[in-house]
Amino acid sequence: MRVRRLVAGATATGLLAGGAALGLSGTAVAAPAPTTAPTALVGDHHDRCEWVKGHWEKKWVKGHWEKKVQYTKTWHKGHYDKHGSWHKGYWDYDRHYTWVYVHGHWHYYWVKGHWDCHHK
Repeated sequence: MRVRRLVAGATATGLLAGGAALGLSGTAVAAPAPTTAPTALVGDHHDRCEWVKGHWEKKWVKGHWEKKVQYTKTWHKGHYDKHGSWHKGYWDYDRHYTWVYVHGHWHYYWVKGHWDCHHK
């Protein structure tokens, strides 16, 4: 995010300086060309930084308790009601939460590409 903002700011500065120079050259032909200081990007950090591409990393997660969803199926048998009508059996699906112990495991996660800067 910081790099994008930096590049956008440098681009805007370059466009403004270029537009001002072009505007001045059109109105005052006899005037000497305006001297502009060389604009160096504030983000020029190649001497101490390197780009690290996005990659997968793994981290050990120790055992812990988690709240998980449990789905249960219950069969309700068919029956005759008091009027003698038959009601067919059916499956009832129920959902509830329960605490489950999860053993230690490796967790893989994606690391976005970023600048890795070493302060010298």
